[in-house]
Amino acid sequence: MESRLNTLTQRMVRAIDESLSTSPAIAQVIKEFRAEGYDALLVLEATIGFSKRGGKNPGTGQPRVNHKTLDANLTEQDQEFLKSLCIKLDI
Repeated sequence: MESRLNTLTQRMVRAIDESLSTSPAIAQVIKEFRAEGYDALLVLEATIGFSKRGGKNPGTGQPRVNHKTLDANLTEQDQEFLKSLCIKLDI
């Protein structure tokens, strides 16, 4: 089963890469950077998470992290970052 998850994860990575590399909006902004005399480099980090339906994390037998546990592990900087992305945790 792990092999199948690796395959799906790699497909997700390729799909994200293809959508970014063919995006007309991104291409336009890069063109504008170049017109201003700059080279632009876009580096994104994506986290792909998944868990088996049924409430347990695969391979660990541990319950999923609940929002109270998550809140205890978030720093003020984490919370500000989430806020900047318009992500609100109802805790």
